[in-house]
Amino acid sequence: MSTESGSDSDSNAGSASDAGYEVTFIEREPEKARFLVRGITPAFANGIRRAMIADVPTMAIDTVRVVENSSVMFDEQISLRLGLVPLSTPPGEFEIGESVTLSLDVSGPDTAYSGDLVSYEEMVQPTIDNVPIIKLKENQRLEIEAEAVLERGQSHAKHQGGIAVGYRHLQRVEEVGDLDAYAAEEPHVFRGVIEDGEELIPTSEFGHDLRKRYPGKELAVEDIPGAFVFHVETDGSLTVDELVTEAISSIEARAEELREAVQL
Repeated sequence: MSTESGSDSDSNAGSASDAGYEVTFIEREPEKARFLVRGITPAFANGIRRAMIADVPTMAIDTVRVVENSSVMFDEQISLRLGLVPLSTPPGEFEIGESVTLSLDVSGPDTAYSGDLVSYEEMVQPTIDNVPIIKLKENQRLEIEAEAVLERGQSHAKHQGGIAVGYRHLQRVEEVGDLDAYAAEEPHVFRGVIEDGEELIPTSEFGHDLRKRYPGKELAVEDIPGAFVFHVETDGSLTVDELVTEAISSIEARAEELREAVQL
């Protein structure tokens, strides 16, 4: 599957096709995107979604050594918060199970934030600096050393780089006539993207109510076979492009393993 970069500000950032697939970006930012894929089955669409959630590895803090903790919070609670801090994970730079050391040393009165974590590997850094870890009072201190490990989302949710990954059928809306003059016009709520002629329109543009875009019209709404709109958001550990590309690579690798196993 290939894509064309286009402009992030364009509502239709570009399209490309490869092996019968056609990809069109509706909105595109480094950590958030919505794109249309044509020419795939529901099973394949769900396979892409599951691969983005479970198969793409990310770094996350796994073990914590507490040097000093004179705060009011238990070591285990602080460790849990540290494990949920997203860390940048450059694809292909580390193997599954490899680790990176980070440290944190904050004294009160102050608040320890994710941005206070110091990484011993420049490529692995907190992607969000303002995640609060603990508020420290006078004479309180938190000093820890932590090991971040590269693992897949299937092992733990903290390794899921895709924090919101889903898809919907692309739907086509057609006007089939006018509403009866005496008929009550009721809301027709739909969330996603519709195809109107050659135009792709996010339903947020008209408040998700089709009646606001087609007032007084009788409408026919249908799913377009083989066309799915994906909405993907990451925690910053990977960009959307990296997450999708790595997910597709994992599907290809699994297919190759199966092909070799069948031939034995």
